[in-house]
Amino acid sequence: MGSYKDALALAARPADISLVRRPASRPGGSVNIEQAVSDDLGFFLRASLADGSKESYEFTDIDRSVSAGLSWKGGDWGRKDDTLGLALEDAALSRSGLNFLAAGGFGILVGDGRLLHAGDEAIMEAYYNAALAGAFAVTLDYQFIANPAYNADRGPLSVLGLRLHTQF
Repeated sequence: MGSYKDALALAARPADISLVRRPASRPGGSVNIEQAVSDDLGFFLRASLADGSKESYEFTDIDRSVSAGLSWKGGDWGRKDDTLGLALEDAALSRSGLNFLAAGGFGILVGDGRLLHAGDEAIMEAYYNAALAGAFAVTLDYQFIANPAYNADRGPLSVLGLRLHTQF
């Protein structure tokens, strides 16, 4: 993986991390806490931190995040197999990563060649999973994303999703 500092030192425009890739590591860690509040209500809290000096390759361009959420089973409204969920997340890139994107660099999923006003990516997600007959379920999902891809000049963005699920 490439070092953001090394890619920026080449002074190439746009910054090209492929020119400085070599074997390296990107240490980090995370903590996940999940707790049942009652038989129908659950809570989670997650936090992660990674070395922000090098490009991401494992999931998405992210160096720090904190998220929390609730899931509520439908017993209180007569649909015991349904679930209503709400989650909030704040995600950030290191200063090195933001400088790389501002120089026109592209990450694994992030980068549009122009990052003038960086900001943390903040996401609110709400979903409703409805159990249907037998082994079928449908989930309606809504996400509100502020500063998508860490770019305050983009968004906010709303994303609607639909998931169909079956199991055998």
